[in-house]
This record gives sequence, structure tokens and C-alpha cells, in this order.
Amino acid sequence: MTPRIGVITFPGTLDDVDAARAARLSGAEAVSLWHDDADLKSVDAVIVPGGFSYGDYLRAGAIARFAPVMRSVVDAAAQGLPILGICNGFQVLCEAGLLPGALARNAGLHFVCRDVWLGVDANNTAWSSRYEQGADILVPLKSGEGRYVASDAVLDELEGEGRVVFRYRENPNGSMRDIAGISSANGRVVGLMPHPEHATEALTGPSDDGLGIFYSALDAVLTA
Repeated sequence: MTPRIGVITFPGTLDDVDAARAARLSGAEAVSLWHDDADLKSVDAVIVPGGFSYGDYLRAGAIARFAPVMRSVVDAAAQGLPILGICNGFQVLCEAGLLPGALARNAGLHFVCRDVWLGVDANNTAWSSRYEQGADILVPLKSGEGRYVASDAVLDELEGEGRVVFRYRENPNGSMRDIAGISSANGRVVGLMPHPEHATEALTGPSDDGLGIFYSALDAVLTA
């Protein structure tokens, strides 16, 4: 069985091709999903990739959450389908209520584009199981609204339940508690701001550390 990973394209999406390529490099079949089509095409997992969906009008991810495909994603997440949101995809998942908190303008209001080190805080999710807990991975970050914010109660809940998946080693954007990525309570939905799909080959990326995220999803699908 070859797992099928769906990659959504919204108007303004930039990184769907890269996400699909990363899925293929991990051994999955990449399936294109269109924002205006509610059919998830029987995929085994879904990636909501980065970019500027609908031009980030209103605020990042605010319009994309209403797309027909996202209604299906929300329903599928309730059934345990693995969902990954990267950068703008993370913003969309928060706007859709699949993950708590929000992504706000970076501290200093500057767009940040550089490679960052992340620590793996939780390796018990559908998208992080291939990493050792406490491992360091190097991936690119490119965002203007990447500062994770939430109430103290939500932050304490995330910490207490082990749902902070990735944490910045050196905080580049003012994210609360250095949070770079979080998961749902069941560990099947994960959102992170940096871009693992741009770190899949040592020749072209800062590392191939991002591949572990996609291998993890294959494990989750094949052992379900």
C-alpha cells in the first residue's frame, strides 16, 4: 500500500509543489486538492501548505478556513485523519478551530526569512514520531505573522498535555514560550510555522531534517 497524502491549493498558496515533492520523497503518493472542491479523494493524510491564501486579506488564514475543502478537512480531522498545517497552513488550522491560539505579527513587525533550529518536544504525534525527543532539527522559516499567541490557560494546557511539538532554540519572532509547532489533543493534527518541506535534501536545503515529518505521517497511516 502506498499512502496517499493530499496537498491543498488555495489562491495565493506558494508551497504546495514543495509539500507534494516532500511527500513523494518520503514514499507517498501526492494528491492535489483544490480549495473549491470538498472531495478529499480518499487520501490518508492532508497537508495545508504555506503561502498567502486569498492574499492574507482580513488576516492570515481567515478566509481560507471557509473554503469547501476545509469543511471536509475539519470533518476528517474529527475522524482521526492526520492533518499538517505549515506556516499559512498553521494559521488556517488555528482559524478553523482545529488548533488553539493564533498567529500574530512578528515581534518588531519584520518579515523573518532564515534557517532556524527547532527542538523536538513531543515525538508522539502523527507527524513527529520519527524524531527522538529533544532532537534538534534545522529548517527554514519565512513568515511575517508567525508569532504564536494564546492565553495563559491555553499555554499551560498545551504544556501540561505535552502538545508543544516543536520549540525554537532561539526565538526569531516573539512566539510565546518559544512555540514553533503544536498538536491537537489526539496528536493527529499538527501545525508548525517553519517549513520542513524546504529541508528534504542536503543539496538544496539547510538539511534533510524535515523529511522526518513526512516519514512520521507514513508510519501513522501504515500502522493505523
